[in-house]
Amino acid sequence: MGRLRRSRTHHARRDVHRLARTRVRVKDLDQIEIDLRPGNRAKLERQEIDEDKPGLGQHYCVECAKYYETDLALRNHTKSKVHKRRLKELKEPAYTLKEAEGAAGLTTDNKQRGVEDVVKKFEGMSNDEQQKKEITL
Repeated sequence: MGRLRRSRTHHARRDVHRLARTRVRVKDLDQIEIDLRPGNRAKLERQEIDEDKPGLGQHYCVECAKYYETDLALRNHTKSKVHKRRLKELKEPAYTLKEAEGAAGLTTDNKQRGVEDVVKKFEGMSNDEQQKKEITL
């Protein structure tokens, strides 16, 4: 008997694993908005020397919440697509709690829209027309 051939596909497990790992996790957009306030931004850009951080904590991109080894690496990052994309995302306003509840259907105004129009159409028809309309719906 011969050996069974291995499956040559990864069944998308690799992509799920990449999304779940936290090694390169950065702050979310709403957390960065707090860092962008003038007082907080100045503190983050001029941090004390910390041996545990890359580049001793001296080269920090506030918008992307990442440390870089050298000033050259930070300057190259500010010209990159990744940084520009992050700036574009930060220009959009963050979702509020009210918008999130509205999307979930938890608002105080849960009336069905368009019901009045349907009722008006049925009121203007005779009984025979209403029965035919109900059958087609």
